Amino acid sequence: MKQFWRLGLVIATLSLTAACGDNNARYLLEPPATETRVAVRVSTIEVRDVTLPSYAAASEIVQQDSDGALRPLARAVWADDPVRSVTLALTRMLDARSTATAMSEPWPLERYPDARVEVRIDRMVPGADGQFRLSGQYSIASPDAVIRESINGFDISVPLTGDTPGAVAQATGAAVGQLADAILARLRR
Repeated sequence: MKQFWRLGLVIATLSLTAACGDNNARYLLEPPATETRVAVRVSTIEVRDVTLPSYAAASEIVQQDSDGALRPLARAVWADDPVRSVTLALTRMLDARSTATAMSEPWPLERYPDARVEVRIDRMVPGADGQFRLSGQYSIASPDAVIRESINGFDISVPLTGDTPGAVAQATGAAVGQLADAILARLRR
């Protein structure tokens, strides 16, 4: 009889735990809209999975405080895996803002892309100073030597409109948009 009572207590506890669920607010990384298209020297672009630092690849949205520590914002997480989200946002922007067709890896077509973009982000921080910083390197490879290959650094700073998760998400999208513009400027030359 005692075992059935314990089993009933365990089942009731599990049911209550499952009913509580996750009440975290989830934020999308939305790229800013644009109406201009840049003419580039390639017709197809493959975007490799973006490399993020571990704190930026986590689901929690973090912000730097005045002592330099990165702390998660209360009850706020990214709506999607950050690596996937940044990669797809960058791909959408390269596709929408250029005359080329862009697709994230793995490349789905038989013929190689004219250009392959790889981005390694080493800093992705909403700072205590009110600026969102995105820095690192990107490379442009050309499997069939359609264009000159290069490795380029970037250091982007976007003002934060507040210290909310929504402001961080907005600044992240704007910074990724500036990165897309820098890549397209390189492909235009």
